[in-house]
Amino acid sequence: MTFISLESFGAFAVTCFVIEVTPGPNMAYLAILSATRGRRSGFAATAGVAVGLLIVGIAAALGLAAAISSSRFLYEALRWGGVVYLLWLAWDGWRDNRETSPSRIDDSTLDSAYFMRGLATNILNPKAAVFYVAVLPTFVEPVRPILSQTMLLSIIYVMIATAMHTVIVLLAGAALPLLEDPDRSRIARRALSLALALIAVWFAFGTAR
Repeated sequence: MTFISLESFGAFAVTCFVIEVTPGPNMAYLAILSATRGRRSGFAATAGVAVGLLIVGIAAALGLAAAISSSRFLYEALRWGGVVYLLWLAWDGWRDNRETSPSRIDDSTLDSAYFMRGLATNILNPKAAVFYVAVLPTFVEPVRPILSQTMLLSIIYVMIATAMHTVIVLLAGAALPLLEDPDRSRIARRALSLALALIAVWFAFGTAR
């Protein structure tokens, strides 16, 4: 017996694609990071996003995401934590990041920092938990192993999301040569950071119950 039918797989894949092409915190952050710091940093953050989504998926399979979704306190704590973190990322991009200049920090440390930021944006995103609780179960077939289906669908979602995020990094990273001038780079970074702050505000209202 296969874990999932081709019909469910196709419908779920299309749903994931539609969700991922909708602008959100991940898309905005990865675009800003790749356009101002380069593709290497973007890919490091993409890896963090993927791990974060997978952790939330495993938590959903174990029932932890359902507990967060059903608890107003936990949901609100996670939601506002995500909003504050996005605003902090916007502020970090707005100011001159002298502490992350090549003379002060090596590439491996930068990659680790951007990985952790990508991870945190998803751990603190209650919409990720809601997706695994409200959307994913609609594609689970009762006649097949439930846990196996849940884990497989979670992996499929992470793979599709990662593919979309990779495209964003590649496209945004192409703009880096145009931003080698410090003045242009500062203007672009602050404009994109302002956009991220606006997305944080939208996130606050969009996830409210």
